[in-house]
Amino acid sequence: MEKKLIILAVTIPMLFYACQKNRIQYPETKRVDVVDNYFGTKVPDPYRWLEDENSPEVAEWVSKQNELTSSYLAKIPFREKIRERLTGIWNYTTMGVPFKEGGQYFFFKKDGRQNQSVLYVMETLNSEPRVLLDPNTFSADGTIALSEVSPSRDGKYLAYAVNDGGSDWQKIKVIALPEGKELKDEISWVKFSSIAWYANGFYYSRYDEPKKGEALSTLNQYHKVYYHTMGTDSNEDKLIFANSQHPLRNYSAQTTENEKYLIIYETESTYGNSIYIKNLTDKRGEFSQLTTGFEYEYSVLENVDDNLYVLTNYKAPKYKLIKININSMDVGNWKDILPERKDVLTSCQLVGGKIIANYVVDAKSKAEVYTLSGEKTDEIHLPTIGTISGFSGSYSDTLAFYSFSSFTVPPAVYKFNVAKNESTEFFKPDIKFNFDDYETKQVFYTSKDGTIVPMFIVHKKGIKLDGSNPTLLYGYGGFNISMMPGFSTSRLFWLENGGVFALANIRGGGEYGENWYRAGTKLNKQNVFDDFIAAAEYLIKEKYTSPKKLVIQGGSNGGLLIGAVINQRPDLFKVAIPEVGVMDMLRFHKFTIGWAWVNDYGSSEDSIQFQNLYSYSPLHNIKPNTKYPAILVTTADHDDRVVPAHSFKYIATMQEKNPNPQNPALIRIQTRAGHGAGTPTSLIIDEYTDIYAFILYNLGLSI
Repeated sequence: MEKKLIILAVTIPMLFYACQKNRIQYPETKRVDVVDNYFGTKVPDPYRWLEDENSPEVAEWVSKQNELTSSYLAKIPFREKIRERLTGIWNYTTMGVPFKEGGQYFFFKKDGRQNQSVLYVMETLNSEPRVLLDPNTFSADGTIALSEVSPSRDGKYLAYAVNDGGSDWQKIKVIALPEGKELKDEISWVKFSSIAWYANGFYYSRYDEPKKGEALSTLNQYHKVYYHTMGTDSNEDKLIFANSQHPLRNYSAQTTENEKYLIIYETESTYGNSIYIKNLTDKRGEFSQLTTGFEYEYSVLENVDDNLYVLTNYKAPKYKLIKININSMDVGNWKDILPERKDVLTSCQLVGGKIIANYVVDAKSKAEVYTLSGEKTDEIHLPTIGTISGFSGSYSDTLAFYSFSSFTVPPAVYKFNVAKNESTEFFKPDIKFNFDDYETKQVFYTSKDGTIVPMFIVHKKGIKLDGSNPTLLYGYGGFNISMMPGFSTSRLFWLENGGVFALANIRGGGEYGENWYRAGTKLNKQNVFDDFIAAAEYLIKEKYTSPKKLVIQGGSNGGLLIGAVINQRPDLFKVAIPEVGVMDMLRFHKFTIGWAWVNDYGSSEDSIQFQNLYSYSPLHNIKPNTKYPAILVTTADHDDRVVPAHSFKYIATMQEKNPNPQNPALIRIQTRAGHGAGTPTSLIIDEYTDIYAFILYNLGLSI
């Protein structure tokens, strides 16, 4: 469907529009007398009571805030047109990357507007696929999601994890193959876990059961690895690995393809790990510590003979692939197979006796094929600027699968013959959209301190650079996560209505390796905000847009980003969408898994880091009587990653300090949803309907 450019909303009398915005009456939010003393600095926290997830008062506050937001959005005359178009755009089939285990092929597929992807299995690539698990049948509203599946290597069983209502908490269940009969095996209170098969059972990770009513907010501590034997009660599971001396560490298990070795990864943050290894063929064998400390990252790909192939950034900020002989594991005997180079090595896969290496070059994918000794043999040619991901395959198989996508290229699945270096299209989604009408360009701009930062810009061909284009700038900037060219169904609506989309590859991400990441952490966090502000200034200078037409959006750590930059430069943006953001930088480490983010942010329990956190914390730097952009905060009641109290306290403070705003400050609190993963399609469409309605209405535009 060809859409016209977004036009001025002449059908909405501008006087009425302005009056409606100024008539907003925020619900009254109770203040309490709570003051924390940080190294002599007294910091009030009047909305501390909003942290209580079980409080009837908090539930009432949530209800009133949602009622205000719903009434505001209901008055937007073109809101249902947006919902109708988004519903239409979503009506296409998607497919995940197939993977082979136990002589069978498994893959996920979602037809049209199904809430959740369905797991299929087929005996050969030419067989008729059959449904193995359909999570759409798990709940009437689609809010119970299938989050992980792991077939046993002998093809007898499939273990799978489910998340209820968006929470990170999982239950592991098991079905028998091939018929899919559900077995009695069930494990609760699983979180941040792998499922690693060995013999007649599997390894997994869990916490102790939390106290009643505290599951969504209590601190996650004392993570442990267990082994579950098939057919037994989970209470009989054997404790394999734990560390009572360090309650704030996490552990996950991996077994090699031949089930000879068990690898335990130990982490104390979202970056860096230690590795322990055990020979499972030696019944009296103990764990050996392969690496120490948490300064570097290590990921074991596979073992070949007595060698482990490991992806690491040990003394290599842009990562390398090394080989470690299991009989001489001392670091002096490690051998570089793919040495560090100027491009970032993000992942490797051993398939068909070869190494498939995935590099990032200026935030774009490049895939190459090497021998086990590190000699380059081929390159996988990609159709355009984009992202290659999801490589699946085994060392003993000659076929691999991968996915490729970009901003205007929906995720297509390719079959890759390693021996022939030949990619063939396996699946391509059919979306009724004129992708050829759009273009993607990459630009490089200068940040405040002179650093050159890349940014992708996507828009219709032939737009005029006259400063009038509504533009949505997105960013993240944290946790070593690279923002690559990726496909978004919801974004198609923005593009087809004349919107410009920009993605800034700011520091804190992993686009240029560890140094780029470190330059956006702890005392360097201001670089992230400076990079994003400079991206906005570039878009304005180059006349893509103007401050009156510029929208910014980010989620989680990106929500923190949005909250920080509108405090620092409220004049630069017209609309801000901070999603599930980390807004209270002084207390984030006190909830669920927040302690693991100290490596990125620092901690308010350190005097120097406190001053830095306090200087940019979105909650603590809201200015009174200031013309902020129109703000729509989004969060969810089951978000136990970034607890919703962050967003609650933030919007309460914004409404208190700016009670008569020129632009609204509202919050949208979704029920039966979490941090984002597993959210059903119906709720995603609802959310983006409201987001785009809010954006366009506050830009003074319509469709």
